[in-house]
Amino acid sequence: MFGHPRGAEPTPGPGPILGIDPGLSRCGYGAVRRDGAALRAVAAGVMRTPPEWALPDRLVALADDIERLLDELEPSAVVVERVLFQVNARTAISVGQASGLALAAAARRGLPVVQYSPNEVKLAITGDGAADKAAVQMMVTRQLRLTAMPDPPDAADALALAICHVWRMRLNDAQAAGDGERGAPSGRLEARVAAALAKQRGGAR
Repeated sequence: MFGHPRGAEPTPGPGPILGIDPGLSRCGYGAVRRDGAALRAVAAGVMRTPPEWALPDRLVALADDIERLLDELEPSAVVVERVLFQVNARTAISVGQASGLALAAAARRGLPVVQYSPNEVKLAITGDGAADKAAVQMMVTRQLRLTAMPDPPDAADALALAICHVWRMRLNDAQAAGDGERGAPSGRLEARVAAALAKQRGGAR
């Protein structure tokens, strides 16, 4: 069901939301499309670069893969996981490099670009900001009604980013309509986005 989208049949309507879980060795991607009230996975997988390659060559290869992904999926928005400080500085640097490539590629095309922190996505998807990868995989599988859990976890994380943004857009639409009842999130999972965003706004004050 999942993999590189090359050769996939085009789907009418606006482009999907593309989530990217940045990494230099493994860069997860997952595209989600709204299908009425439901969500549907369009593509998911992992872009890899060989660790034995020189850093400039790895960056070029990943940049090319991201450009091809944008060409083939034609997303309406790109969601990239926000890079936070990590204990392993080397890992944080490589994640930041991959994140920069994705952000630049999307911005170059004039696409809306959004970033969410890992804790914000976990809270929205599972209700627990400290949830492990297995919990995220399980909830992504349930929300997208997949027959098997997305694997590796990088692909599930990317799909979770896309789902989180779709829910945020629904909340924004409801707020713009000024009708909290008619436009409210349709379930407990979507309501978690409201809680996550409210928590984030409260912490920013």
